[in-house]
Amino acid sequence: MIELTTLRNDMAWPLAILLAWIAGEFAYRWLKLSRISAYALVGFVLAPSQGGLLPASQSPTMLLMANIAFGLILFESGYRINLRWLRSNPWIAAASLTEAILTFASVYFLVLAFDQTETSALLLAALSMATSPATILRVINEQKSSGQVTERVLHLSVLNCVLAVLVFKVIVGLVIFKTSGNLWDASYNGLIVLIVSAALGLMFGVLIPAVLRKTKRLNQDGTLAFTIAVVFIVALTHSLKLSPVLATLTFGLVARHRRIILNASQRGFGALGDLLSVILFVFIAATIEWKQVVAGVGLGLAIIVVRQVAKMAGIGIYAKVSGISWRKGALIGMATMPISAFVILVLEQTRYIGVNLVDQLAPLATAALTLEILGPLFIQRALIWAHEVPENKED
Repeated sequence: MIELTTLRNDMAWPLAILLAWIAGEFAYRWLKLSRISAYALVGFVLAPSQGGLLPASQSPTMLLMANIAFGLILFESGYRINLRWLRSNPWIAAASLTEAILTFASVYFLVLAFDQTETSALLLAALSMATSPATILRVINEQKSSGQVTERVLHLSVLNCVLAVLVFKVIVGLVIFKTSGNLWDASYNGLIVLIVSAALGLMFGVLIPAVLRKTKRLNQDGTLAFTIAVVFIVALTHSLKLSPVLATLTFGLVARHRRIILNASQRGFGALGDLLSVILFVFIAATIEWKQVVAGVGLGLAIIVVRQVAKMAGIGIYAKVSGISWRKGALIGMATMPISAFVILVLEQTRYIGVNLVDQLAPLATAALTLEILGPLFIQRALIWAHEVPENKED
């Protein structure tokens, strides 16, 4: 009996990953749905609080694996950011800042209207600013899309991600100071974490291209070098309780502008990236408890609606001046729906450093589950309606 229990525990995650992959392939081939939505649904159904297949205790190894998967996607997202484009068309950055401010203010006052605490309102508002680059990039790679909507959604998601991390870390620092009165802990978990994380990404963004130049591998496939560097950065930031989000994004951004060419074979990091993506989205959905979803359903659904209206308005008002039609502006706003991967991992990282905010923010469970399943579908439809998906793309 003990051996069967051990076998069940050892095989829980591999079996969940296998089932999620099978479900994703069938959903994509037969129903033309995004694989990510299927991964999330399987993860939620098999979670310890639902189906009970996955172990109830949080696995540090799985959290690290999910962070590595997220780090690889964030590196690629950061790498695809074109700073020259943002300088030549500053309205894109203006749209990001405007919709982030609108989203923060709208969600903050909405949460207060539901008689929640000011701390909860600030935290929910900060996290709602984000748009998850992980979901967006995986759908873009899956659909093989390209064009104005594709590039702007990706750029906006990265900018929103950075803004959300900055604001969230500052608020967490204030929460720690308010509860403990320890100025060092508050500073370390706030501004110091941000500065050190960005510096770490900057250092590797300079170091790895220099190594590739020195070893004369500059024009060859650098997938292995970037992968090893991202794994190291994530492991180091995880151990030092820094921000892997900011570190890997900075790494990708700096590496791009060190004239390193990301070959076609590196997009998505190949089979390794696909495997880690399955793990990432199953893990994210498995952290969501049905009781939390039910407890926060009213406010959670309201946050989804208010957040989406604010984002579409903030992006839409800059559509014409930034060089696109109102229709494309609306489609970009529609594609900014995903949030789950960013929110869940940031909260799990926060819990890892000893600040448990998950139980305080039950409405996020509703928003995360809904957007984890529906978000990829909205991105998919936005890209198709923008005519940026090849009609006969290879699967």
